[in-house]
Amino acid sequence: MSELIANLWTLLGGRRDVMVVLGLVLATAVTLHALMHKRDVSSTIGWIGLAWLAPMMGSLAYLVFGINRVRHRARALRPKPHGHGGPPQAGPLGIERHLGPMARGIGAITGRPPTPGNRVRMLQNGDEAFPPMLAAIAAARTSIGLSTYIFRDDEWGGRFIEALAAAARRGVAVRVLIDGFGGGWLLSRAYHRLRREGVPATRFLHSLLPWRMPFINLRSHKKILVVDGVVGFTGGMNIADENVMATRPCHPVQDTHFRLDGPVVAQLTEAFAQDWAYATQEQLTGEAWFPAFEGAGHADVDLADAGKAKAGKATGRVIDSGPDEDMEKIEFAILEALATARDSVSVMTPYFLPDERLMSALSLAAMRGVAVDLVIPERSNHFYVDGATRANVAPILRDGVRIWRCPPPFRHSKVMVVDAEWCLIGSCNWDIRSFRLNFELCVELYDTGLAAELEALMRPSRGRPLTLAALQARSLPLRLGDAGLRLLSPYL
Repeated sequence: MSELIANLWTLLGGRRDVMVVLGLVLATAVTLHALMHKRDVSSTIGWIGLAWLAPMMGSLAYLVFGINRVRHRARALRPKPHGHGGPPQAGPLGIERHLGPMARGIGAITGRPPTPGNRVRMLQNGDEAFPPMLAAIAAARTSIGLSTYIFRDDEWGGRFIEALAAAARRGVAVRVLIDGFGGGWLLSRAYHRLRREGVPATRFLHSLLPWRMPFINLRSHKKILVVDGVVGFTGGMNIADENVMATRPCHPVQDTHFRLDGPVVAQLTEAFAQDWAYATQEQLTGEAWFPAFEGAGHADVDLADAGKAKAGKATGRVIDSGPDEDMEKIEFAILEALATARDSVSVMTPYFLPDERLMSALSLAAMRGVAVDLVIPERSNHFYVDGATRANVAPILRDGVRIWRCPPPFRHSKVMVVDAEWCLIGSCNWDIRSFRLNFELCVELYDTGLAAELEALMRPSRGRPLTLAALQARSLPLRLGDAGLRLLSPYL
């Protein structure tokens, strides 16, 4: 960058007055753009200050890192809703009365209606999730959309590649979206193998070009599998052997995934179609992707058995979020839920580094008598996240929030339950990266049966509590190290 400034200086003949005027123009342009387009006050002040302190380098940094090009491009390419978007519906949806305002609020946040009549099946680890996912791919007749953060070409990843390739050969429209960083930035063996097999696949925001390097910090963390527009899978699970406990992996990752049947799958498909359009500019439309919903669901394997299964009881809605949106939709939905909670809030997350507004909402819920319980790993797979978390949680512990440490092996599940009815499942961690930088997808579900299952999942995982006394007993050098790591929380 210094070489670029030197070249510019030479080009202008070394005239300091011209450089001063150019610096003033650039700093003014950055100021006006930041004032008009930046919502976060501290970020706006920071960029404006940098532009005036170092007009040339600051303006160049703003041009590269400060402008959200993702949002502009996404708006231009975003497909139109397929008959299931729009404002939230009114009427009896089986939602408890005190949760009604939250349902309306989340409807305003997402622009999607809550859809009744869905069935949800919880799947633990790859042992339970991968076989039905592969069976659904094998039974697909018209379309398969798969989006994942990590996709490894190992034993189980190879099975997915073979199943997807077989589906493509028999005429199914297959589309696979792999994150450009999580799926292997320098080398993505699964992606290249899919391409060799003739499967349409692409990497999300992937580029080795220096002028596109800022996009490496923006990642698609979504996990979506939609088959024939009628069966969906989502949750926190990547595609890798480490998720299958039966294989005794060296670094096991416990996780939770979900199968969805019912009208909410159309919203799941729409979310996938939006991301695919952004990455490739191809619009996925028509009956192959968005069939008319005529039955209550489908059999576990045979997708042709529409209407034979009993209707589900869950009311559901997709909440997707990312830097292409005007607001942090998933975080706002969680804030709505915390403000509505009367009795209990239970959360399980692999990483816990939220911003101040979420921390305040947790504290306020605990202060008004809501039982707030968080389950986080005793040790995650990122030691620096653990350190930043320790430095961040003292205020909510003082206010009565209980934090439980889940013993090994590392649990990657992301679930939330409010008042034994409202459930949130999906890919989003409780950290600033997931809420602000990542493209994430969650599904809210109003279902007392699922809520009981999720509570039963979290309860045995409550190991030793994390206490203020334990945090304060750490030596000063360790506490200082944790405090330093906390400063990196927006990027961890």
